[in-house]
Amino acid sequence: MNRINVLDKAFRLYIPQHDIENAIQKVADGINTDMRGKNPVFVVVLSGAFMFASELFKRLNIDCEICFVKLSSYESTHSTGNVKQVIGIGRSIENRNVVIVEDIIDTGQTVRYALDYLRQLGAADVKISTLFFKPKAFQYDYPIDYVAMNIENEFIVGYGLDYDQQGRNLPDVYILDE
Repeated sequence: MNRINVLDKAFRLYIPQHDIENAIQKVADGINTDMRGKNPVFVVVLSGAFMFASELFKRLNIDCEICFVKLSSYESTHSTGNVKQVIGIGRSIENRNVVIVEDIIDTGQTVRYALDYLRQLGAADVKISTLFFKPKAFQYDYPIDYVAMNIENEFIVGYGLDYDQQGRNLPDVYILDE
């Protein structure tokens, strides 16, 4: 579908599923190389990163573990500027190599919160992977180790990303068309 409606907004096709999956393979290749022999813990940021994490994990050939954290900073189509932790990790990551799995990094505030949180829990090293990165919106200087795709500073939906909890199930990514 080239155009869709989600709730009260119109969207147009932005990134087809096969392009997303090819980009995820490149991220997996990098992680497989960098994390070989390190048995990292992947901390998946819910809810948006679940599809990215699922595809990424199918492509990893290293020993690793997974856990989930739920952080939220969005309402409707805009960041609130405040990060809320809804679900915590629930396991020790002390002295472990950790890879944050995020759906999208725009301002970087949510990942900054996650970095600080994981370091407080005693992680030995923290790497960041993201499906989508908006360099023009990014407000921090920490490195993002694994970026599947750089995108413009526009609102997108699909492939795990939502608009008011709708559209996460779309296999392609759509951009707001207003």
